[in-house]
This record gives sequence, C-alpha cells and structure tokens, in this order.
Amino acid sequence: EVEMTDEAGNPLRLRIVATLHASIFQSELLISEANLRRYFPGREGFSTFLLRPGGDEPDVVQPRADQLSQALEADLADFGFDAITTAEQLSRFQAVQNTYLSTFQTLGGLGLLLGTLGLDIVLIRNVFERLGELAALRAFGFRRRALSRMVLLENAFLLLLGLALGSAAALVAAAPYLLLGGSPFPWASLALTLGAIAAAGILACALASSAALRTALLPALKEL
Repeated sequence: EVEMTDEAGNPLRLRIVATLHASIFQSELLISEANLRRYFPGREGFSTFLLRPGGDEPDVVQPRADQLSQALEADLADFGFDAITTAEQLSRFQAVQNTYLSTFQTLGGLGLLLGTLGLDIVLIRNVFERLGELAALRAFGFRRRALSRMVLLENAFLLLLGLALGSAAALVAAAPYLLLGGSPFPWASLALTLGAIAAAGILACALASSAALRTALLPALKEL
C-alpha cells in the first residue's frame, strides 16, 4: 500500500495488486479511469495514446507504423506529440541492462580469447615435445603434410571440445533466464564470438604444427 494525497489534498491510500513484467507500462502506475476522475478531476483529456496500425503481418505492420508515426508527429508538432514504437519503448527500459550484458559479453569474449591463446601455447609446447615421435613417423615414411594434418586435427579437436564444454556450461548457467523468457538472447553475436575464437585457435594450431614440422627432425630422432 502507498499513501499519498489526492488533488484536493485529502489522504489517499493506493494498493498495488499486480506488477507488469516486460511491458510498456512497467514504469507506470495504472488505475481505473473512474478512480482517476474521482480523485484527480483536474486532469482532463489524455496524454498517452496506444495506436495499432492495421494488418497482422510483421512486414506490413512495421511500414505502416513508421508512416503513422511520421504523419502524427508532423501534424501534431505544435502539441509536442512524440510517437515511438513499443519495441523502442521496451529497449529504453532495458538500456542499462543491455549495456551491462554487452560489457560482460565483451569481457567474456576477451577471456575466451586469452584462454584460447593459452591453449595454443600449450599445444605448441606439446608439438615440440613430440618431435621425437614425429621424427620416427617421418622415418617410417609418413609425409610432412600427413603429419601436419594429423597434428592439426588433434589440436583442433581439443580446441573445439573445450569451446563446446564451456558453451554447454554457460547455457546450463543461463537456462533459468532463457526459460523465464527474459530479453531476447544475443545468439547471433554469441555465435560470431565463438566462431572468431575457434578460427583464431585453429589458425594458431595450424601455424604451430607447420612451424614444428619445418624444424629438423633428424636431431630429434637421434635423441630417441
């Protein structure tokens, strides 16, 4: 319950019976028109209008909404009329939340990139530690291209497996948010980030395997 005064200065107690989640009215206090006229008779007319352009198809509604907004703002400019879409209104409410999400997504992407570079360093070290094994395979007749492909596939498998496990863990952590139907999840940007990390990791693995197999394998073979 909220205590306030009406237009005449008399005490007025309002009881909040429900809240609106993810709605264009989530920053407003809604009461019936009868009670509004009873306790605030000085407020005449309407300050907010809800308009729905004709048509049910999204590709038809959006152009009509844009045309209607331009026409209303042009004809009612003297009254300070401002027309916005419901999607724009919701995005304004979620601007701070979206900023935080974008920031943490960027930081998470940088963390994944650093982790990928760390994995690449480990894989490069693993390749150089296996020079003796690679030299033995080379002595048995394996071509350098075949050895390079084998090392690349091994390292790429580890990289993609790590990304898959990390993504699965992140989806499990975000499952409650997804099931509750919050803001639209940024699948496109997330897929782009993971794709860029995977491409950078595979490129680093390819360069590592190529550099390792270009070294002289005969000294490594003698050390076996």
